[in-house]
Amino acid sequence: MRFEDLPTPCYVVDEGLLIKNLEILNGVMQRTGCKIVLAQKAFSMSTLYPLIGKYLSGATASGLYEARLGYEEMGKENHVFSPAYGENEMDQLVTICDHIIFNSFSQVEKFKGRVLAAGKKAGLRINPECSTQEGHAIYDPCSPGSRFGVTLEHFRPDLLDGISGLHFHTLCQQNSDDLETTLDAVEEKFGPWLSQMEWINFGGGHHITREDYDIPRLEKCIKRMQEKYGLEVYLEPGEAVALNAGYMVTTVLDTTQNGIDIAILDTSASCHMPDVLEMPYRPPLFDSGEVGEKPYLYRLGGKTCLTGDVIGDYSFDQPLKSGDRLVFGDMAIYSMVKNTTFNGMPLPAIAIKKQDGDCEVVREFGYDDFKMRLA
Repeated sequence: MRFEDLPTPCYVVDEGLLIKNLEILNGVMQRTGCKIVLAQKAFSMSTLYPLIGKYLSGATASGLYEARLGYEEMGKENHVFSPAYGENEMDQLVTICDHIIFNSFSQVEKFKGRVLAAGKKAGLRINPECSTQEGHAIYDPCSPGSRFGVTLEHFRPDLLDGISGLHFHTLCQQNSDDLETTLDAVEEKFGPWLSQMEWINFGGGHHITREDYDIPRLEKCIKRMQEKYGLEVYLEPGEAVALNAGYMVTTVLDTTQNGIDIAILDTSASCHMPDVLEMPYRPPLFDSGEVGEKPYLYRLGGKTCLTGDVIGDYSFDQPLKSGDRLVFGDMAIYSMVKNTTFNGMPLPAIAIKKQDGDCEVVREFGYDDFKMRLA
C-alpha cells in the first residue's frame, strides 16, 4: 500500500527511522556495556518488539499488563516498577519479570520474600529530590509531595537486605547535563549504599536520539557508576526509542470561520494525541509554517465536543479544503498508548512504513472496539 492510500486517521511508524534510533541506542550499549530497555509506557506497538529486541536488552513495564506484553512479545529482560503492587499482581509478576522495583519500604517488606524466592532481583526506587525540569511540573517526579521513590529522610538501610539495585527516574525529554546533575544528588544522598548494590537504573526521560543530545556526557555518567561503584547500569528510555519515527495521517473534513479560519479534522488532540493538551506542545506538521510564515492561517481542531480540542494554529501556502490530507510528525510516542474513544471517536488505524516505502496496515478499529470498553 502506498502512503497516500492509507486510511485516516492513521498512526504510521516509519521502520527506517525507528532503526536509526535503535542503532544510536545500541551504540551506547556497545561502547559502555550498559543495558537499555524499552519503556513501554511511551511506545507499546508489539508488532515491532521483535525488531526492537534485536537492538535493546529488553523492556520495562509500569504494571502487570505491560509486563505481560514485554514477556510475551519481546522475550528478553523484563523489568517492572509500580507505585504499589496488588497481591494478585505479584503472583504473576514474579513469574514473568527479572527485576521488580518497589516504591517504598512497606512494599519491600510485603513482597520482597516472594521476589527472592522466585529467583528474581528486587530493587528500590529512590527520590534524590533534585528537580531539573522547567515548565513541566506534571512530569516532575521530584516535585514537592511526589509519590515516587523513597527520600533520604525515609530511607531504611536496615531493610536493604535482598535489595540488589537502586532505581531513580527524574527526567522528562532532557539532555545528559541534567542526568549528571541528578547523579551528583544521588551520590550525595545515597552514596554510602551504592557499593552494596549490584545495579543501578537511571530511569527514563533521556532524549538520547535527539540531534542535540550529548551522548559522550551520557557515556561518562554511565562509566562513572560502573567504575566508582562496580554497578551494572540500566537506562529505560521510552520516547528516545521512537522519537520522530511516527506520523499521524489525517483528513480535513470541513473548514469554517470565527475570527480565524478553522479546519475540522478526522483526528483529535483530546482522543488521539493527548500530550498536545497535557504538555502542552505544538506537533510538527509537514508542509506548514508558523503563524504569519505562510499566507493562509488555520486553527486545526478535532470533531469532539471538547471546546479545547485544538491541535494548534498553522499556516499554509494554499487554502485548505475538504478532503486534503495532513501529516503530523513525531506521533509514535505517547499517542496510541494514551488514546481514547471519548465521544465515540474511532481509534486511528496503525500502520508500518517499511524501509522500501511500502506501507502495511497492521490494525484497524471499529464500533466494537468502542463498545467493548464500556459496560
